[in-house]
Amino acid sequence: MPIALRLCSRRMSRPSIELRHLRCFLTIAEEGNLTRAAARLHLTQPAVSRTLAALEKQLGARLVDRSTHHLALTAEGRAFRERAAAAVAAFDTAVDPGRLRHRPLRLGHAWSAFGPYTTPLLRRWQRDHPETPLELLRVDDRTAGLLRGEVDAALLRGPVEIPGLATEELLTEERVAALPADSPLAARPGLALADLTAETAILNPVSGTTTLDLWPAGARPRSTLTVANTDDWLTAIAAGRGIGVSAASTAALHPHPGVTYRPLTDAPPLPVLLAWRDTARHPATGALVDLARRIAREPW
Repeated sequence: MPIALRLCSRRMSRPSIELRHLRCFLTIAEEGNLTRAAARLHLTQPAVSRTLAALEKQLGARLVDRSTHHLALTAEGRAFRERAAAAVAAFDTAVDPGRLRHRPLRLGHAWSAFGPYTTPLLRRWQRDHPETPLELLRVDDRTAGLLRGEVDAALLRGPVEIPGLATEELLTEERVAALPADSPLAARPGLALADLTAETAILNPVSGTTTLDLWPAGARPRSTLTVANTDDWLTAIAAGRGIGVSAASTAALHPHPGVTYRPLTDAPPLPVLLAWRDTARHPATGALVDLARRIAREPW
């Protein structure tokens, strides 16, 4: 079903679609849950439900399937999400005075950015493309703000299969276990997944990539604790509330006096991707992909 986005109307007495509707929908699409979406938007759940219902009424299409606990987008919702993200990104760019002369290229990441290649990427971009500032932004969600239009491209970890996003795998990283510094496991030079099954696994479902599926069925950690970002993840581990699993670059970029990192010898490596929307691309996206690819292939 074709969906026409009506941002303005001559009949001012008739309700119209506003940016708040689009931002609300994009947050719901990313969270897959009205309660989490409401928390991120600093709204009540009924307010989020009303905003979504108003948007669907204006579009004349059902965007979200509410028949399951985890909300899923309908076919119309998936088609509309890409256009909504592009519209929000275009609006934010248009009204930002700092972007009137030179539109920056906003590069998002949820944690650890490009690992040890982060500084070389930023320095060489500044040298080669001084006319286009590269802004590195940390956004705590699975696509680092890409789906919501907060960034133009994003450095992501783990497989990403989301319609409307194009990806380039740059490299893979080994995984490490993050342990309380006083844990007996911290004294070992390396660990296996089986060594962690008696522990509580601290998981970050918002922006992290580790789930219980990393362990074989029947040999998984005894319990879990969920957090919302990398800072809370580190704090919980340091406090002795459990253990975590992350990419090796986390150890270098997120040191913590109460956390010890140890190699996980049998965990599969984690792909590091550069992702961008395959429509409404920033003009410099291709140059960023090319530079990131070249840096990742250089000997370290």
